[in-house]
Amino acid sequence: MAAQPVWQPKEEGLREICTLLEQHISPTSDKSRIWQQLQHYSQFPDFNNYLAFIFARAEGKSVEIRQAAGLLLKNNLRSAFKSLDPTYQQYIKKELLPCLGAADRHIRSTVGTIISVVVQQGRISGWPELLQGLVQCLDSNDQNHMEGAMDALSKICEDIPQELDMDIPGLGERPIDVFLPRFLQLFQSPHASLRKLSLGSINQFIMLMPAALCRSMDKFLQGLFVLAHDSVAEVRKLVCAAFVQLTEVQPSVLEPHLRNITEFMLQANKDSDDEVALEACEFWSTYCEAQVNLELLREFLERLIPILLTNMAYADDDESLIEAEEDGSLPDREQDLKPRFHTSRFHGSDEVAEDDDDSFNVWNLRKCSAAGLDVISNVYGDDILPALMPLVQAKLSLSGDENWKEREAAVLALGAIAEGCIRGLYPHLPEMVEFLVPLLDDKFPLIRSITCWTLSRFSKFIVQGIGNQKGLEQFTKVLMGLLQRILDTNKRVQEAACSAFATLEEEAADVLVPHLETILQHLMCAFGRYQKRNLRIVYDAIGTLADAVGEELNRPRHLDILMPPLISKWQQLSNSDKDLFPLLECFTSIAQALGTGFSQFAEPVFQRCMIIIQSQQLAKVDPASAGAQYDKEFIVCSLDLLSGLTEGLGSMIENVVAQSNLRDLLLQCCMDDAPDIRQSAFALLGDLARVCPAYLHPRLSEFVTIAAKQLETTQLIESISVANNACWAIGELAVKVRQEISPIVMNVISCIVPILQPAESLHRSLIENGAITLGRLAWVCPEIVSPHMKHFIQQWCIALSMIRDDIEKEDAFRGLCAIVRANPAGALSSLVYVCKSIASWNVIRSQDLHDEVCQVLHGYKQMLGDGPWEQFLSALEPSEKEKLAKYQI
Repeated sequence: MAAQPVWQPKEEGLREICTLLEQHISPTSDKSRIWQQLQHYSQFPDFNNYLAFIFARAEGKSVEIRQAAGLLLKNNLRSAFKSLDPTYQQYIKKELLPCLGAADRHIRSTVGTIISVVVQQGRISGWPELLQGLVQCLDSNDQNHMEGAMDALSKICEDIPQELDMDIPGLGERPIDVFLPRFLQLFQSPHASLRKLSLGSINQFIMLMPAALCRSMDKFLQGLFVLAHDSVAEVRKLVCAAFVQLTEVQPSVLEPHLRNITEFMLQANKDSDDEVALEACEFWSTYCEAQVNLELLREFLERLIPILLTNMAYADDDESLIEAEEDGSLPDREQDLKPRFHTSRFHGSDEVAEDDDDSFNVWNLRKCSAAGLDVISNVYGDDILPALMPLVQAKLSLSGDENWKEREAAVLALGAIAEGCIRGLYPHLPEMVEFLVPLLDDKFPLIRSITCWTLSRFSKFIVQGIGNQKGLEQFTKVLMGLLQRILDTNKRVQEAACSAFATLEEEAADVLVPHLETILQHLMCAFGRYQKRNLRIVYDAIGTLADAVGEELNRPRHLDILMPPLISKWQQLSNSDKDLFPLLECFTSIAQALGTGFSQFAEPVFQRCMIIIQSQQLAKVDPASAGAQYDKEFIVCSLDLLSGLTEGLGSMIENVVAQSNLRDLLLQCCMDDAPDIRQSAFALLGDLARVCPAYLHPRLSEFVTIAAKQLETTQLIESISVANNACWAIGELAVKVRQEISPIVMNVISCIVPILQPAESLHRSLIENGAITLGRLAWVCPEIVSPHMKHFIQQWCIALSMIRDDIEKEDAFRGLCAIVRANPAGALSSLVYVCKSIASWNVIRSQDLHDEVCQVLHGYKQMLGDGPWEQFLSALEPSEKEKLAKYQI
């Protein structure tokens, strides 16, 4: 059969595409028109061949046009490579390989990017010629070829390192075995670019730690020690990164060299290049967390702490210095507004991680040094104070405007060690607070803002001291100082003061009650004054205050200050304005805190939430009719506010929901394809089940069936938190509707039992909710559940043992007692687990449950007889036997 003719470009097509690319890179061209034309050309099956030809062969064209063709090709291949005709795939690959040695650096760099995309799409095994070509380039001794190959390899190592550590059919060894010795060899290259690319490539494998790297570890370390003194900063930075990663992944290989490495890192932490110093600074936290040889690091602390403290001062080019000058009356620019993320409502014992606000900020040497000092203080505690405190005191005593950065760094250091060194600092806390409070009025805004943060770091201990008059006075000083700073004219200080106050609120809780009026006046004054970005933090502070003081907020004089500005804002914002999100969250906390006191605001808030959810569901299918773009967060925040409303109003919510179509809307949300909508929907379902189950009754079986579906294994992987809330909601429904749930009980239990199997990957909260819901189902339908108990009793009892004493655990044990009474023989072989779970109680507060547990134990004692029963008890831990003794057995 004749070979297929090699593809050739048509002159006219070539000319048209080159002209289009020329316009594409011109700053004055009509970008949308060109984009449309490029999309039009993309319909032609050989368009990518043209791009490859222009990139690889259009010698007469400018490098910019060739590069534009290459980048367009890369983007196209990322989405379309697998669907290309195999002969076209082959053509593109063939054209790319010679470009590895191109004379122009930009072409070499672009081809590396395209090759990495092709490997991601078609795998290394689908391009055997590539490995051969890369090896030839590396062995050629020609700088261009070597750089081109290393550039491509570095990108493959960065994007898909595992591809190089796989067996390739027809190859005697893995690609990593072929390349690693060559990478190590290049550590000695006279060309900095090759030293940098080779070390950067190996660093990508440290986390994976393939066998090839383990075997070459000594050579790698020797190479790192040589490169540690490289004249090029980027190479030194990569050496630091390698040591940091090795400390994290395989500290044992560094043990023999640890003293030298620590010495090197200490010097690198003072490097004149900030990026090298930053990378070196990461070492201290990693070292402490890996707990390598803590005694060795102790020897270095006296030299390390002054370096960290020096690096904690603001650099002259720190962007915060410019931001710090911003006047609070100036509106925020759009780019200043951080993206915000609402955390869907979650029922369970796991703490949901707070959004780390710093994730949006730039990580720099100052922050890294402070974080390092924080970790070191947590490991070495008060032992670091003799080295640190004289330096801090010296910096704090510096006067003059030119030394403000030194003073600021000292205040930051005090905040950084607040947790780790508190035992040593606690006796001096009154003097420290006495010293810090006046700094809240410092002329430099960044000293005012860092003082807010540092005081917040001590807030737990400041609150602990209010038992005596002096401690109470100290608390009041801090409280009033922060409230005054909330009304600062500087945006940066406003933000720090509000965040610090929110932390103090969480610690102080009802201690705030006597000051509630003053607090509300300050917060609502800030509410009227702040620009968009900081307004979100005020909402957070109001919400935290509501959580902290609860129903104390429900007094007319407090509500008269709090509610009118919030309601006014609520009325100003349209249903598609994203500024509604933090307001909805704030109302959620207020509704929960006010309880039935929120009923006067309930009707309009409920109706608004319903309208928002309905309009967003319409926007999802038809944005034009809805007059808004779909954003699922509107639905999530509205569902969570309805949950807060339900929790606050209790059974009074029935009057609000009775005539609404919430039931149908909620069912839709429980089936939504977005996990966070389902998560919040099931939270609301559980909250409604608690207080007005009759309202849900007409669609009860649909709700339970959909909730049970979330517990199927395939669903679980996708979203643990959805399953968690769905499982909790089923339990809440079960205890309210009781026997009516019987037709689907076994279906639900068959979904819960696999959750109870020990698996580290599962959320602890889901296992606990599974155990509680299983108990509740057993309690309401013991006759259905008890015949099957032998399949799950052991794992169930283990899970029950992990749950803290509360009313939900009581419900679960009522279920355990009910099915053991119905089928005592079913639990006999797992009796030791039943007893261990009973022994997990500190105290059962419900007398009738205590009596039921007594009956179960005495029943088994009778069934076994005294001798075997005593023998059985001897298998338990002494502490467990002691706990069971209170049941008179």
